[in-house]
Amino acid sequence: MNTSYERRADRPDAQGRYTIRLVVTFDNQRLRLATKEKCRASEWNDKSGWFRKSFGDLDNATLRLQALRNRVETAYSQLRTKYGTVTAAQLKLALAVAAEAPTPKLTDLFGEYVVAMPGLGFAANTVRAYRSVHNTLTEWIGSREEALLLSDFDMTAYEELLGWLRSVRGLADNSVAGFVKRLKPFLLWARESRGLVLSLELSKLKVEWEQVEKVWLSVDELAAVAAAILPAGLTRVRDAFLFCCYTGLRYSDLHDLHLGNVHDWQGNKVLRLIQTKTRTGVSIYLTPPALALLAKYEGTRVRLLPVMTNQVMNRALKRICRLAGLSALVEVVETMGGRVLKRAVEKWELVTMHTARHTFATQSLMRGMPVEVLQKVLGHANIKTTLLYAKIIEDFQHQTMRRIWEGGNTQTDTTAGDAAPVCAVSLAS
Repeated sequence: MNTSYERRADRPDAQGRYTIRLVVTFDNQRLRLATKEKCRASEWNDKSGWFRKSFGDLDNATLRLQALRNRVETAYSQLRTKYGTVTAAQLKLALAVAAEAPTPKLTDLFGEYVVAMPGLGFAANTVRAYRSVHNTLTEWIGSREEALLLSDFDMTAYEELLGWLRSVRGLADNSVAGFVKRLKPFLLWARESRGLVLSLELSKLKVEWEQVEKVWLSVDELAAVAAAILPAGLTRVRDAFLFCCYTGLRYSDLHDLHLGNVHDWQGNKVLRLIQTKTRTGVSIYLTPPALALLAKYEGTRVRLLPVMTNQVMNRALKRICRLAGLSALVEVVETMGGRVLKRAVEKWELVTMHTARHTFATQSLMRGMPVEVLQKVLGHANIKTTLLYAKIIEDFQHQTMRRIWEGGNTQTDTTAGDAAPVCAVSLAS
């Protein structure tokens, strides 16, 4: 199927504007569809089959015509699937029926998307995050005077939503950016899978992410967590956290670990698994501290380690780190409502399960692991993601500069040392 546009050469309206037609060519057939777009002869380029830059409503007309073309392509695909061959009359009728269908409410359509997500291959955690966005969207629309149709959701409504998220919900810039990140796939689905017309251009839905300082533990802090005297109910969470510090695993991968992930390698043990988030394979050498944790729970459960929900473990971790004395003050910087807010919090308040992955990455770099090797172990598709860790470690920067300019030993006493083997890896095949 090919599509193009043409301007009628006859029947101008009272303002001297001519109708723009969509020309659809398929299976040796041609169908001309009148659109609602009109322009003067001087505003149309017959050679390129498109508006000239002098056309005043160029951006909006582009959106509407692209949406119409998407509807045509969707209708054609559905007819081909149903009948095998498609006639011009069938396609024209299908488009007429689609045009008469009522525009759905924004929240109803988002709810349909959330229901469809598991069938589209989305993980349960992702569906849960989109369900939260749906609830927030419903709350925003409920605060307005009238319901919002998909066709009403234009740039004005989008900017109103951003303002509400910041002023009423009090979300920081990164939380708003995360909301928009999940809003765009839904709108793309509505356009591509449902053939619905959008009133805004997806490429214009942009919110800048603010760089956030990553939280990680030094060797001394990690040792304090490992040695802390804890209530019995917290020791299992600590063990799972420490194992992630020794291996760099995400919570989602820790949750699914089983005996089939443990393999022999040159007289030692390695983990081999497919990462849940990226679907990439990684191989991680198991150091003695990591093996000791696995041995502690060997034969007691189906999974290798005790794992609860991420939220429960994060709450428990804060208690653990407070009991371990991680009370150093850390500055937290957020942008909310256009204002940069700074506050000091004790480090234990910032520790989550993902802190273990940051700890593994930073400690590995401090011990001299090449960035390229760390990239493979973490399963990063782009080395730029791995390089972010190198940028946040002051000691790493200072050591690298000292090695280049002065030579000699590059290790520090308090962050990395031979006495505390935090992590080691191998690229076992």
